[in-house]
Amino acid sequence: MKCCSWCESDELFGKIRTYCHTFYGMADGGALAFFQFEDPEDQEEFGPQMPASPFHHIALAVNAETQAAIEKRIAAAGIKAPDTYVLEHGYCRSVYVTDPNGLILEFTLDHPGADEISRDRRADAHHELKRWLEGDHKSNNTYR
Repeated sequence: MKCCSWCESDELFGKIRTYCHTFYGMADGGALAFFQFEDPEDQEEFGPQMPASPFHHIALAVNAETQAAIEKRIAAAGIKAPDTYVLEHGYCRSVYVTDPNGLILEFTLDHPGADEISRDRRADAHHELKRWLEGDHKSNNTYR
C-alpha cells in the first residue's frame, strides 16, 4: 500500500461516526495512518490526549536524500521552532516536526558507523541499564 484515503461512516463506540483515514506507505510494507473526523466532538474525543512532550513521538529511519527533502518541505511550509528542530545525537541526526494534530514525528539519519555503534550498545545493554537503575546516571553516549 503506497498511499490511499478512505472516507467512511461506521457505528463506532456507540454512535455513527464519519471520518477519513489516510495511509502513507513505508518502504518495509507498513504504513502510517492518520484520521480526521467530520464531527469536531468526535475529533476531540479521539484526538491526542497526551500532554505535549518531545518524549511522545514516532521515529522513522530515513536516508540522507529523504531527510534533506523533508527539511526543505518543512521550511517551504513556513514551520519554525518550536514546531520543528534538529538534534545531532551522535549516533544519528534527527529532524523533528509537529503535525497539525500535535503528534511529533522524528526522521532519523543513522551515523555512518551506526552498525558498530549499535553493536557496542547491544553488548553492554544489560550492564548499562543495571547501572542506570542503581543510580549511576552518567552518559554513555561517547559519539557526540
